[in-house]
Amino acid sequence: MSLSMFEAAVPPLARSLSNLVGILSKAAAHAEAKGIDPTVLLQARLYPDMFPLVRQVQIATDIARRGLARLAGVESTAMEDNEASFEELISRIGTTLVSLEGFLPEQMDGTETKAIELTIRGETLHFSGQSFLLLFVLPNVYFHVTTAYAILRHNGVELGKRDFLGEP
Repeated sequence: MSLSMFEAAVPPLARSLSNLVGILSKAAAHAEAKGIDPTVLLQARLYPDMFPLVRQVQIATDIARRGLARLAGVESTAMEDNEASFEELISRIGTTLVSLEGFLPEQMDGTETKAIELTIRGETLHFSGQSFLLLFVLPNVYFHVTTAYAILRHNGVELGKRDFLGEP
């Protein structure tokens, strides 16, 4: 049995972003329980030259939403990067999940060989649809979700591997 582009894209991205909602919810509860200003966590970084938590979440949602729209050949929903609370980040993820749920298998399946060009920092990258999904979209979303998890774990939020992976 083969795995369709839709199956390889939508369920894993939706699961990862849904798990991120749980992670952010735990972070908000942690901040409240410990009397920590949520902004401290929202602006936390793993290293000075890395993006803060807020930006990690924004990038993860942008790549998921824009990446699948590019594969499907449709315009992506625009979102402002103005979130300043856990609630606003969770809402942003919710909007992204609604966007992902709107894609139909027939929009994704058959895009394996679709030519995708993406310009990043002045460099044009060339992908097939399959390599774009498997080597760019999924790894980037996982990177930014993992980094968000690591920022919060580093700052004392009680998280475990199951929070990242979700329930089987």
